[in-house]
Amino acid sequence: MTSPKTIAQTSTDDIQLAEEPRAWTPRRICDELDRFVVGQDDAKRAVAVAIRNRWRRQQLTDEIRDEVLPKNIMMIGPTGVGKTEIARRVSKFLDAPFIKVEASNFTEVGYVGRDVESMVRDLVDTAISQIHQQRLQNVQEEAESSANQRLAEILVEQRERARQPEKPDEVVPEAAEEDPDEKRKREANAKRRHTRQRNRVLGQLQKNEIDEDVIELDYEVEMESIAPHMGVFGSGNDEDMQDALNELVDGFMHRRRSRRVKIREARSILTQQEAHRMIDFDAIMETAIERAEQTGIIFIDEIDKTISQNGDYGPDVSGEGVQRDLLPIVEGCTVMTRYGPVRTDHMLFVAAGAFHNAQPSDLIPELQGRFPVRVELSSLDEDDLYRILTEPENALPRQYRELLATEDVTLEFTEDGLREIARNAVQINDRLENIGARRLHTLMERVLETLSFDAPDLAGQTIAIDQTFVRERMGDIVLEEDSSKFIL
Repeated sequence: MTSPKTIAQTSTDDIQLAEEPRAWTPRRICDELDRFVVGQDDAKRAVAVAIRNRWRRQQLTDEIRDEVLPKNIMMIGPTGVGKTEIARRVSKFLDAPFIKVEASNFTEVGYVGRDVESMVRDLVDTAISQIHQQRLQNVQEEAESSANQRLAEILVEQRERARQPEKPDEVVPEAAEEDPDEKRKREANAKRRHTRQRNRVLGQLQKNEIDEDVIELDYEVEMESIAPHMGVFGSGNDEDMQDALNELVDGFMHRRRSRRVKIREARSILTQQEAHRMIDFDAIMETAIERAEQTGIIFIDEIDKTISQNGDYGPDVSGEGVQRDLLPIVEGCTVMTRYGPVRTDHMLFVAAGAFHNAQPSDLIPELQGRFPVRVELSSLDEDDLYRILTEPENALPRQYRELLATEDVTLEFTEDGLREIARNAVQINDRLENIGARRLHTLMERVLETLSFDAPDLAGQTIAIDQTFVRERMGDIVLEEDSSKFIL
């Protein structure tokens, strides 16, 4: 893909996508999703339109742009049919901040659980991480050059210090007064000698000729934050606790460390330091907040789990409270983060749930209205599972072929072999819990478990994964329901 471009009507690079946004038409987005997700055309079209509407909104005048709100999407369908994958893939090739959260992990205030606003904080953290990595990559070459310069200076200085004790007779007595011309000449000679040595060492570093040499490196390291470990001391908000601790140790977050390392490792350490010096973290934060607000995608899974079955008591007592806490986030509000206020008005929310024991209409009316686009994803039959094994670019057979190729073992998956795996997956899904395409992972691992174990002893061989091979490895687990419950 090409380098990021700027969306129209923005004065900075605050909103960057993997390509010029105009190029991402709904049809092209669907075509891109077809490379990784089988079927579910209605869901793909809904997401594609929602993404395109973001670009359309950017073309509007200031007076109406803020009035156009995203059309949030509710995906309804069983697990393992591609709900999460559709949203995740869109965010990936559009380079948009994306997080997936489980609605069942949130509870209303007063119950043990995460604050619903933490999803927005997590989205901003994700955006900062994305932009930070992009900026580091942009300055990587320049940072490595600067690191080589620093390494050359360090090596020359250490070598000069190592030679000084060997020639004590060159030390000028304190009482003797050196002629100014002689002093200037001596200093000029020393400077030229230092420059020659430095250039020679720099050339060796650039050609990686002395990567195995050992150097004494004195450098700054950041103290590891202890905030994530403080949750064991109480049930308070983890984000607030980490913010407080970060502020507490802000004045002494850096310390110096000295150790002997190889040149290769020293170059990596210094390159990282130089790269961090070259980027402006304040600018990264501003860009990240803008990108999270305008292009961020929050995928709320298991939203049906917040629907209480009895409504009055039991473990689901906080379900409606979670929905009411989610409402202002989805509706549009300002969330305070450690980087400043973040508005959720134009974030895209995609909610998903199986809704086996409930209906979307069982959600509180206010929340229902915030997800105007409803799409139903169909269950997967044998043909769908076979297509999942053969069509996507990241299909499981291809992954296993590449993995075992590292052991010089060639796998050849036949059509009847893959059909047999798909057929078994459908039968087990019907008999046990229907987990959709995730069942394929279990069956593929079952079929290839022995082969993966013996692969180092099978170098140079070609193994055909046909119907007979699959049936032999599967045994009678499909026929024996009780065994299937324990094995799968």
